[in-house]
Amino acid sequence: MQSQTHVGLIGVGLMGHGIAQSLLRAGHRLSFLEHPGNQPCADLMAAGASAEGSPCDVARVADVVILCVTGTPQVEAVLFETGGVLEGLSPGQVIIDCSTAIPASTQVIAQRVEAAGGRFMDAAMTRTPKEAAEGRLNLIVGAPDTLFEEVRPVLESFSEHITHGGPVGSGHTLKLLHNFVSLGFTSVLAEAVAASRRADIADNVLLEVLGNGGGGGVVLERMRPFISDHDPSGFRFSLSNTLKDVGYYQQMSADLGASKEVADAIVSLYRQVVDAGHGERLVPELIALLAEKS
Repeated sequence: MQSQTHVGLIGVGLMGHGIAQSLLRAGHRLSFLEHPGNQPCADLMAAGASAEGSPCDVARVADVVILCVTGTPQVEAVLFETGGVLEGLSPGQVIIDCSTAIPASTQVIAQRVEAAGGRFMDAAMTRTPKEAAEGRLNLIVGAPDTLFEEVRPVLESFSEHITHGGPVGSGHTLKLLHNFVSLGFTSVLAEAVAASRRADIADNVLLEVLGNGGGGGVVLERMRPFISDHDPSGFRFSLSNTLKDVGYYQQMSADLGASKEVADAIVSLYRQVVDAGHGERLVPELIALLAEKS
């Protein structure tokens, strides 16, 4: 794939906006889908990006299309509905799905794209919008070897670490495994902090004990600002998206016939807080919600 690729981006939310900034900084041309759910895009337009009115139009002008939407239903909508990407697909065109999705659905989607003459790969993301804007995401890719190597220069524009997990669907499988561990530990930590406060243990003491022992790590550091100073910005991920991701893991486990007792409990917890109207609150705020509940 040429060093300066015309990339079409569908989904300019927190992560997508950062990806767009990194693509432009790397010298790629960028067209994105105009959508009311986008972050403000004036900076992207000033840097040379163009806006298109439909997914079909994005596909028509681009060499490769990146999807950075919420999940499987949104991926299916932008690809297959009227005015979708497939209507503008050119032979051999590459679609890169950076969303978090159900692997079994990803494989079906890939088959439909290939039947229409395109090529499909999943490139699931970890890290935060900050790293997206800095070009330092972790990507977990599911794709044939040749396609992975062909598209790698584009992926490297917005990533620091790239893991090729295997065939299509591997990226989404590994992302769900990762998020289950990360968001599962988040729920454990939130419940522990709520219990610690009920026991009248100072937050700084709990943080010291966890940080110096087996409770230390990335999740603790992302949650630390909220525990210390009620600042949730260290983990900018909503509780509704958390429920989606652990729910996808639960579905994947069921599809695989794998044990999911822990997943069932975690899904139940996140569903309770989302159903109570807290879906747009950020993950660290689960601590306050559990403290109120107890």
